[in-house]
Amino acid sequence: MNRQIVKLFGLIVVLFGVLIGFTSYWSVFDAQALKEKTANKRPLFEQQRIERGRILAADGTVIARSVPKGRGDNLRYVRRYPEGPLYGHPIGYSFVRQGDSEFEQFHNDELVGNESELTSLLDELGGGRQEGDDVVTNLDPAAQRVALDDLEAAGFGAVVAIEPQSGRVRVLASNPSYDPNLVPERLSELNTDSTSPLLDRATQGQYPPGSTFKVVTAAAGLDSGTIDPGTTIDAPGTIDAQGRPLSNDFTQSFGPIPLDTALTLSVNTWFAQLGQRVGEETMFEYMDRFGLGSTPPIDLPSDQVYRSGLFEVGELLGSGDPVDPARLAIGQERLAVTPLQMAMVTAAIANGGRLMKPQIWSRVVDPDGRVAKRLDPSEYSEPVGEETAAELSAAMQGVVSAGTGTNAAIPGVAVAGKTGTAETPFNETCGGGSDENQAWFIGFAPADDPQIAVAATVECTTQFGGDVAAPIFRDVVETILNGG
Repeated sequence: MNRQIVKLFGLIVVLFGVLIGFTSYWSVFDAQALKEKTANKRPLFEQQRIERGRILAADGTVIARSVPKGRGDNLRYVRRYPEGPLYGHPIGYSFVRQGDSEFEQFHNDELVGNESELTSLLDELGGGRQEGDDVVTNLDPAAQRVALDDLEAAGFGAVVAIEPQSGRVRVLASNPSYDPNLVPERLSELNTDSTSPLLDRATQGQYPPGSTFKVVTAAAGLDSGTIDPGTTIDAPGTIDAQGRPLSNDFTQSFGPIPLDTALTLSVNTWFAQLGQRVGEETMFEYMDRFGLGSTPPIDLPSDQVYRSGLFEVGELLGSGDPVDPARLAIGQERLAVTPLQMAMVTAAIANGGRLMKPQIWSRVVDPDGRVAKRLDPSEYSEPVGEETAAELSAAMQGVVSAGTGTNAAIPGVAVAGKTGTAETPFNETCGGGSDENQAWFIGFAPADDPQIAVAATVECTTQFGGDVAAPIFRDVVETILNGG
């Protein structure tokens, strides 16, 4: 009998332990995941009674604020977005029935005052009410507006601007945008709109990078010691790459040329041969160093920021998969990248080979006006050495001064950059083929003291990167360098 009682007691202890374990898991360890689930509306209903903190641009412009509705026990707060579609991306929206997205979702704890649970508890015990903190961003209103205006004139696309030394995101623009004030009444319509206005093309648009990827190939070649700036490669009009011809524009032959000439004139056969020399394994290594294959560490929900890399039916490929290194080297193959990723590549080169974590937020200000938290820039990776970055910078300056990127030139300012024009075989909106291009320009300025790095892209265009994307880069950079 005693033995049976002991067994029963042991079983009860085990079951009690399991109960405690599951309770702890759901209430503590997985609490944040539960909060973030769109279907879990309880936190949103609770937060409707909290005056959510404001979101502000770098100059203090109010991007989002909460307004009271009703009185007493019926008091509720509703989100309003005074700037309309200007910051539809990346700020997103927050409504009790529709949930929240993008920056509003990522910084929810600060905005509802949950950053300090002790303070919130003391407020409640003292009969006060919980208040949210304000979050100030790094976004530049003038540059954000210029980027969107230029994109609206050029076509669908995106612009990302990052300070290389700090990772501060100054512009994150996606066209078409949307007015978050309309979400409560028109979310279903926005979701079914054929232009996909809810898609943040800056962080979720996956496009073939074209010749902008030659910067990554050059970085791999230089940093691995495969070439140096004086190494020449014979660049005929056409070469054979895995049994298929790979050609320069108009099958032009250039003969033996060094890196700066090849980059300035964007010579396909030169970079294709460099890719073959570097090899698949080293190419993947440097892609990884720049962040391709990983979710960019920006302060947005990870499921709303897409990865870049080589894809096969939606799956990322790695160094063990069969790849054409020649076509990969010139930004073709099955390569798809986001504008954010290419801005990160550019910022790393501008910052002497050090890639900083891109961050939209700048500081958190409590209801009493005190700065509760301030961004401390941090390094994400070091893709290449300082010497390699300097050699690349010099070569990229030739692209703007004498090559395909002259439309990005700014009087009195040294600019480093690279154009790209890719066919769009995977873009269902365009239909694919040679009539529609993905036009790119990536670059930074001033080249001798980089203050801003930018990636600009336009989808479904018949124009080239140097014609349509380079002027967008120029306008955004001039606006930021001139202080708006």
